[in-house]
Amino acid sequence: MISGRRLDLLDPSPFDIEIDDIAHGLARVARWNGQTKGDHAFSVAEHSLLVEHICSALYPALEPKWRLCALLHDAPEYVIGDMISPFKAALGVDYRAFEDRLEAAIHMRFGLPPKTPKEVKRKIKRADRVCAWFEATQIAGFTDDESDRFFGAPPQGLHIHIRPAPPKRAQAEFIARFEALMAGTEQAARAAEKARRKRR
Repeated sequence: MISGRRLDLLDPSPFDIEIDDIAHGLARVARWNGQTKGDHAFSVAEHSLLVEHICSALYPALEPKWRLCALLHDAPEYVIGDMISPFKAALGVDYRAFEDRLEAAIHMRFGLPPKTPKEVKRKIKRADRVCAWFEATQIAGFTDDESDRFFGAPPQGLHIHIRPAPPKRAQAEFIARFEALMAGTEQAARAAEKARRKRR
């Protein structure tokens, strides 16, 4: 990793995971295999920021730790890249299990459950598909009708403007949002512990 960490991909340890490495990698991994309009590739870091934003808009009561899960939903791609779903299915290895091990290590590193609860995962997946619709129509050359067929129409009243950014800016914005969500998660945990002690 750029931090100097050595990460065993077959047996990843939370102790070898750094947010700076994640942000650096995701800011340099292109969505849509780089087949997008604009002066810069649209990075997985930017996509992750938008998915967290959409998730928060769709589910305003979502706890900070689950918003952090939304931000990190594609974090394994900082080392394994962004592969399109049909290609993942065609690989001869159990790609999903490999990705899950890495995601579990990332989650544990930042105080999240190794596996995202099903209901939270469903919400993040919905936000992910909404984000894909806006990406497809604005920078990947899809018509609205094509995007509706692949991803489903986005909720009415939700407007997202895609602006591909240079890697360094995407990296900085990803880290800033991560730090804000971590602070919110820690604050919520302290409040919950205080409430629990009062009930004793």
